[in-house]
Amino acid sequence: MSKRIYLDNNAGTFIDPRVADEIVAILKEPLGNPSSTHSFGQKARNQLSKARNTIASFLGTKASEIVFTSGGTEGMNFLIRGILAQQHSGHVITSSVEHSCVNGTLKSMEASGFTVSFLPPGLYGAITAEAVHAALRPDTSLICLMAVNNETGVKTDLEAIAAIADEKKIPMIVDGVAMMGKEIFSIPKGISAMSFSGHKFHAPQGIGFSFIRSGLKLSPLLTGGGHEFGKRAGTENILGILSLAKAVELLKEELPMSSKHMLDLRERFEGILHNALANVSINGQGPRVCNVSNIAFSGVDGESLLLALDAAGVAASHGSACSSGALEPSRILLNMGIPQALVRSSLRFSFSHFTTEQEIDEACTIIIKLVNHLSY
Repeated sequence: MSKRIYLDNNAGTFIDPRVADEIVAILKEPLGNPSSTHSFGQKARNQLSKARNTIASFLGTKASEIVFTSGGTEGMNFLIRGILAQQHSGHVITSSVEHSCVNGTLKSMEASGFTVSFLPPGLYGAITAEAVHAALRPDTSLICLMAVNNETGVKTDLEAIAAIADEKKIPMIVDGVAMMGKEIFSIPKGISAMSFSGHKFHAPQGIGFSFIRSGLKLSPLLTGGGHEFGKRAGTENILGILSLAKAVELLKEELPMSSKHMLDLRERFEGILHNALANVSINGQGPRVCNVSNIAFSGVDGESLLLALDAAGVAASHGSACSSGALEPSRILLNMGIPQALVRSSLRFSFSHFTTEQEIDEACTIIIKLVNHLSY
């Protein structure tokens, strides 16, 4: 094999070379502080404003509704804690298959006096609007869900659930990290806020943003300054923000073509494996975004397969990147009701628009060989 094959793009994408070029160009110029009154500060403020407008235009929101953060984990902590800080108790609806940054934060809010309903999604992979409606209580004060599951790629019916939130006047916040860069979307009226992370769509790590609808009341997570409309204190990461805006600009131009490319790759990948192996099944029965295949290889130890793949030059994942260092089976797959033996045999493969057909074919050849070798 001439080079290693990277099929773990839901953990993090490589920086787009055009974004890298933008970073180099930015670093060649002095970076001022946007809060400074001199000309360097004015230039930084203008750059910040332009980047905010680029992202708002992509999402179809107001520029004043975009707040820059360090990424999805900070963003979801900010939204959850910021909204619930306005209350002393109440009821939160979420699912049992959320990313650990949401699951862990909501469990900590339980210790602070809130009641949280962690709804099971079943084998479908995402909770339904009917399940959310049935879970409503008079004291329900927040609905918190992911747009797309980071491990399975299964999509949540945001339109239907947002309609419930809008009708009941309940804030609804959404983890949009695994959706951004996969397909074109709009933000339904009933969604109060969403968070996104740049390293999932070819921007650098450590930069992200949240959409916060005008009028939503929430307390800042970081205090000590009036930055980001008073919602997030601290000098803005101009380098990260400008590179993030460049990545979004590229999405606006290329996403329809990229989505089709990734879907074609996924269908090719799954088709080859289904034809060659009798013991494979896809985890998550609901509609998926274009770039994720979470596959159970029955009769194969997933951890052994993962290590063997890496040794053979193929990078995949045994769970979410924030917890894949652990040997425990995926919490998300277990909470979908998938038997533990199948969960332990499951790997996630995730593609980007830089993934090629040749890489898919080479990876499938290696996977088939290793699965046949490791089957027990």
